[in-house]
Amino acid sequence: MVPISKSKLIPPTLAVAMALLSWGCKKEPVAAPKAAETAPAAARNPLEITINPEIAKQIRIGEPTWQQVTGSFRATGRVEADERRITRVSAPVGGRVAELLVQPGETVKKGQILAVLRSPELSEAQSQLLKALTQQQYGQRAVGRAQQLLDAGVIGAAELQRRQTELTQTNGEISGFQDQLRLLGMTDQAIRTVETSRILNAQVSVLASEEGTVMDRKVTPGQIVQSAEILFILADLSSVWITADVPEQASSTLAVGKIAEAELAAYPDKLIRGRISFVSALVNPETRTIQARMDVTNTDRRYKPAMLATMLLKEEAKAHRVIPGTALVREDDKDFVLVEVRPGTFALRQVVLEGEFDTSRVLTSGLTEGEKIILDGAFHVNNERKRNALLGSQ
Repeated sequence: MVPISKSKLIPPTLAVAMALLSWGCKKEPVAAPKAAETAPAAARNPLEITINPEIAKQIRIGEPTWQQVTGSFRATGRVEADERRITRVSAPVGGRVAELLVQPGETVKKGQILAVLRSPELSEAQSQLLKALTQQQYGQRAVGRAQQLLDAGVIGAAELQRRQTELTQTNGEISGFQDQLRLLGMTDQAIRTVETSRILNAQVSVLASEEGTVMDRKVTPGQIVQSAEILFILADLSSVWITADVPEQASSTLAVGKIAEAELAAYPDKLIRGRISFVSALVNPETRTIQARMDVTNTDRRYKPAMLATMLLKEEAKAHRVIPGTALVREDDKDFVLVEVRPGTFALRQVVLEGEFDTSRVLTSGLTEGEKIILDGAFHVNNERKRNALLGSQ
């Protein structure tokens, strides 16, 4: 038997104390905190709203519908004179402008005097005519005397023929000078007056060659003008053009002979109908537009050149998804709809729209097939959503 040392003996009281201490140091699982009676509510999405049954009765829910839609484009334009009906009145002779008798904007008749010129060239042509007339008188007397001398046997027939030839030549010169005076703007009556009075008249009237409106006057009193220089521009405004610069993406709507419509800023309540008479083969590289014009009857002259206009062009009908105006919410210059994300709950979502017709808009993107939206009453539901979002942020 091995002897036991006194130093290794542990008193009973100390053993008990050590046992208790050892038991107290054992790890025990910590009790979990008591669960709260109510879990905190999830954060509310300010873009969503859950409607109550009462509101549900006042709205209409459904999908955008497919409809045949005729697309339209609006192109800025203006009224222009029909260039086929424009007349340019030029100076028949060079000279100085003595009188101007009409102003731009006036309507003139064919043959009306527009201006009076004083021309040295005209005086010279008249002087040559009068000299030829004097020579004609001498020639007529010479032929008469020659005939008498021939009858008396004093001269031969050849002398008579020579003098007759000279008279015929003089008559031709007279006709030429008369034609020249007509080209210089003199009327037959004015020419006869010069022939009978033997007084030179250096003034020539510039006449309207056609009836029309004076679009432009290019001279001033006292101005020196050259022969054939343009003095006035006249236009028959019984028919006018409406010309527009059409965006190239709308080029498919353009075709010569196609019916088109236009509006004028001066007559906002009147829709003008006409036919497209011209489509340019070129695209303006700076504005990316194509020039087109339509012919418009203007018998009462109410459509005036340079008036602002808008040309309305329509394309062939195509199937598009359509949203009624009552489904749209407008915020920050953007379009939104309220999409049903689960029964009774709707979320605000932006959509992209285009052409407007009647009270509906064409949907371009933002909704997939099968998604439902508030078709009627979206404005009021969205106001309620905004009110809830405001209260929730306080």
